[in-house]
Amino acid sequence: MTNPPTQVSKQSTQDASQLLAEAISQVQRVIVGQEHMVEQLMVALLAKGHCLLEGVPGTAKTLAVRSFATVVGGDFARIQFTPDLVPSDIVGTRIYSASKEKFDIQLGPVFVNFVLADEINRAPAKVQSAMLEIMAEKQVSIGGRTYPAPDPFIVIATQNPVESEGVYPLPEAQRDRFLLKVDVDYPRGNEEFEILRRMSVKAPEPNPVLDPEIVRTLQDQASAIFVHNLVAEYIVRLVLATRRPSDFNMPDLANVISIGCSSRATLGLVAAARALALIHGRDYVLPTDVQAVAVDVMAHRILLSFDAVADNVAPAQVIERIVAMVPSPTPVWNSQD
Repeated sequence: MTNPPTQVSKQSTQDASQLLAEAISQVQRVIVGQEHMVEQLMVALLAKGHCLLEGVPGTAKTLAVRSFATVVGGDFARIQFTPDLVPSDIVGTRIYSASKEKFDIQLGPVFVNFVLADEINRAPAKVQSAMLEIMAEKQVSIGGRTYPAPDPFIVIATQNPVESEGVYPLPEAQRDRFLLKVDVDYPRGNEEFEILRRMSVKAPEPNPVLDPEIVRTLQDQASAIFVHNLVAEYIVRLVLATRRPSDFNMPDLANVISIGCSSRATLGLVAAARALALIHGRDYVLPTDVQAVAVDVMAHRILLSFDAVADNVAPAQVIERIVAMVPSPTPVWNSQD
């Protein structure tokens, strides 16, 4: 396979889309199904955000992230979170050097382009809070000095939703740091058969397609995607509907949603919709782009009431209802004689 051109800045939106499609197809050489998860990983990378994958064990979350890091290029580190971890295990610490008679800084495993935080909800609160600075500020302070994270930098965390022993649920403040939260479901029947056929022999290996410099250029290209004022107002209405659903003809949701989305959801919807538009080969955002990322961007940012939790109401169902009820702008095409 030929290497992609390094001058991505001179490429058109269509060329960038083809390059991204090639990267996604390389990941899907290894991962059977899970198209939504793979696409959302690329959305998070282009939008310079972090991604939380939630699903039962054995649904290829770790394999998908490892294959994604190989295709995109850059450094990769996997951190298995356990209850006995301390913050210095992930961000680094000072180590005394007897020969130099001074302290040296030993940086932790988070100083890579791709951090896979496996089972992040197993880490205690101190470790989870240590992840906040590196995720939000993309830097770590050790011994009074600040060390920046590499560029690009993305944290992809996984968690098991069914276990309750030895786990520390992520607080709302940390869930809000993730641009996307993707629910990873079981594969379908035909996909299960393909997994058996493909993985029972020598597993396929993905080929590198991108590198960090190309990724930075694609991120800049995604951030320049045009967002019309009508689409921007639609995004604002979606977020406001989680805070005051009665104003949008959904009074029944007032007793379901305890706390609505923060302003990070507004910015996240714009960034994720722009990334998805670039993946689809457009230099402008459509309302359908916003609708496609709304659940993954907004569902983990709302807090449901106690009664709603007791009735097994899922946050994703609430967001789907809001997306269905809030009217989207309709484009009007001028007819040409």
